[in-house]
Amino acid sequence: MNIKSMNLNKIINNYFLILFSIIPISIIVGPSVSLINILLIDICFIILIFIKRDFSFQNKEPLIYLIILYIYLIFNSYISIDPQIGFSRNFGFFRIIVLFIAINYFFKEKIFQNKVFLIWMILVGFVLLDIYIESFTGKNILGYQSEYNRRIVSFFKNEPIVGGFLNAFYLLIVGFLYEKLGEKYKSVLLLISLIIFISIFLTGERSNTIKALIGIMLFYTLYREFRLKQKITVFLSGVIIFLTILLSSEYLKFRYVYQIKDTFLNDKKYFQLYKSGFEVFKDNMLFGVGNKNYRVATCSKKIKDENISKYLCTTHPHQTYFELLSEHGLFGSIIILFIFYKLVLSKLFFHFKSLNYIQIGTSIYITLIFLPLLPGGAFFSDYSITLIGLNLGLFYATNNKLNIFSK
Repeated sequence: MNIKSMNLNKIINNYFLILFSIIPISIIVGPSVSLINILLIDICFIILIFIKRDFSFQNKEPLIYLIILYIYLIFNSYISIDPQIGFSRNFGFFRIIVLFIAINYFFKEKIFQNKVFLIWMILVGFVLLDIYIESFTGKNILGYQSEYNRRIVSFFKNEPIVGGFLNAFYLLIVGFLYEKLGEKYKSVLLLISLIIFISIFLTGERSNTIKALIGIMLFYTLYREFRLKQKITVFLSGVIIFLTILLSSEYLKFRYVYQIKDTFLNDKKYFQLYKSGFEVFKDNMLFGVGNKNYRVATCSKKIKDENISKYLCTTHPHQTYFELLSEHGLFGSIIILFIFYKLVLSKLFFHFKSLNYIQIGTSIYITLIFLPLLPGGAFFSDYSITLIGLNLGLFYATNNKLNIFSK
């Protein structure tokens, strides 16, 4: 390889290094910026692959499953109540497939992987700091005050989703740190894990707090360097810290105790959303109403004119299974759940001994999305599917046995 080629490869690597490194920032700034960033990665990567003529990934199992999912989503567009709305969301899933391939290509190199993870750690650390500042002062670092009645939003400004953002990054970052630092620093890394969990708890996002708690417990249950006694100590410490902070704050008690109790006893908000989602499913059992068409089914003029009170007008049912059933029916839900089983859970069962801690972190994040009954965002929204695609890509990319570019 001559000097010109080496310099060109360095420029290309640095270009992609920047684009991958700013993914967390682009997500924080907003969907449009995140979309542009992912498209820049995808378009330039497609050009690079054609120039290098490296198509060794094309017959790999995970890619085949993702393409099957894409074909199904295009089919789903045509049978939607409003095909144009369905197509506007489903067509864009192709960018997640290309992102998945690009992550496998670049993150197989340890140097590239280390640099990106280091930058992500700094960015996530900055968000953590901002959460603690906002919890004490009522305003974030930029002086913005939340519009959500004391709920912490950090840099997301008008959306209370910072807990979900941290959930998508903290386990893979903790996993990376355990891979690099190992047993020697396990106590320090445990402390970092607890600091991140507490920050998610402070946001007041109940669903994401439950996911974070289960996530951290699963991670340390699977962590091989802790003995059973240490794992029990970790669990009890987490519970004690959780209860201490909860009982010391009237606002957190209101969010995590009184509102949850009210939901179960008085059939408020989320149960009504779930009921509505189930009603839409019952009326469209086989194929559903179509991706992103729940709002069409429940908010149309016809529904309002006929006063069909069993539907609750909203964008989606705020729960993964009710969303899948109402928008994709039995046919689509089975396809989607089966594909994610094959992509993640089956690999956990058959390759567990070879999994690294980054993979354990990413697989826990993806699995917890499918936790029953817990509320959540729209599964195929730009925000959610980008975070899922990122974690899925890293699940494969960071293991030589599963990386789609491995021979």
